[in-house]
Amino acid sequence: MSWWSRLTGGKSANPPKPQRLDYLSEALALERQGDYDAALTSYRLALRDQPNDQRILQNMAIAYSKTGRLDEAVRCYRRALEIDPELSGAHYGLAFLLLKRGDHAGAEQHLDAFLANPPRNGEAERWVRHARQTLEQLRAGENADSVPEPE
Repeated sequence: MSWWSRLTGGKSANPPKPQRLDYLSEALALERQGDYDAALTSYRLALRDQPNDQRILQNMAIAYSKTGRLDEAVRCYRRALEIDPELSGAHYGLAFLLLKRGDHAGAEQHLDAFLANPPRNGEAERWVRHARQTLEQLRAGENADSVPEPE
């Protein structure tokens, strides 16, 4: 269709198809800007399109954690683990949220699950080390809150 036809409202034989927004990419960009509430809105829209995407659920859990909505974060991690019970990142995140709630037994369970199947990328070792230290302190009856976060 020519530009004149479009301008005057003419019909095209091949009308343009509406494009779906990439809500996940939008949410990640909003998170990088520090706008976690807007990111959560985009994550919810992404989850509506892909309800079983554990990446979206894990990212939502992180954003909920950053905004202090720990109950929602726990729900997202648990839902991600329903989809994939071996999802190491969800076990790790959930363990530390449970630890904040004082659920040491639950935290131990998820730290064990994380360490049974840790991620295998370059920076994973610092997270594995942090999980091991925390688990050792929990099992020794020490205050696991004193384990510094990995840098």
